[in-house]
Amino acid sequence: MKLISICPSNTELAVYLGLKNDLIALDDFSDWPLELNYLPKLGPDLSIDMDLLESYKPDLVLASLSVPGMEKNVKELEARNIPHIVFNPQSFSDIASDLELLGKATGKEAETRDVLKKYNHTLNTYRAISETIDQPPSVYFEWWPNPIFTPGKINWLTELSELAGAKNIFDDVELASVQTNWDDVFNRNPDHICLSWVGVKQSRMKISHVLKRVNAQDLKAVKNGHIHLLEESLFCRPSPRLLYGLQKLAFRLHPTLYPQPQENELLL
Repeated sequence: MKLISICPSNTELAVYLGLKNDLIALDDFSDWPLELNYLPKLGPDLSIDMDLLESYKPDLVLASLSVPGMEKNVKELEARNIPHIVFNPQSFSDIASDLELLGKATGKEAETRDVLKKYNHTLNTYRAISETIDQPPSVYFEWWPNPIFTPGKINWLTELSELAGAKNIFDDVELASVQTNWDDVFNRNPDHICLSWVGVKQSRMKISHVLKRVNAQDLKAVKNGHIHLLEESLFCRPSPRLLYGLQKLAFRLHPTLYPQPQENELLL
């Protein structure tokens, strides 16, 4: 089956279902696993070259609405009558449903059952541990520094933080993504600050960006040295790779309660 993915999280869904060899082209930002780098690239996920995409005559295109602006890709696929599926997950449950949908569409029902068994086992294991933590520390996730964007209640990172034995300080805002300001963050005074800027490599994020802000030295997270640079690919993409991000964050926050992250994330 000739598959094209035009969003990194969709590429990762396909790989988790054993469809790596069915992929024939990708968006520019799909960077995992590395052995797919040889595939033709179709442009950034917000500016897909539809003429080039159509020239490959795909059996199915894996589209997304996870980032504002992606809807134009979907409209173009519809206008050209190109077979496609659209994903827009906000939770671990949504990701499981997307795996099921993709499995049915590609005839991978048996593989999907095996993947979901491991997927749900990991979630249940971490949920059971998190329920033993009486006073979970508060965590502030920063998706973008200026203006500040952070995940709200309707987002996988709120759920991920709970499974990791923590509490998102913006879980009271009924939004997937919240635009706020430094004063608001400061007043919520998180125990931990997690920087994971969308589209920015971990090496380009610096703790100094936070330390330069007004009164930053007075925050609990700063006083205790709890500022963490997280891999954007493990926390900002709604795919099964979030489980690996979960493992890494949970172990960082509670190393005596959670197991060390597995070296092979496909075994999760």
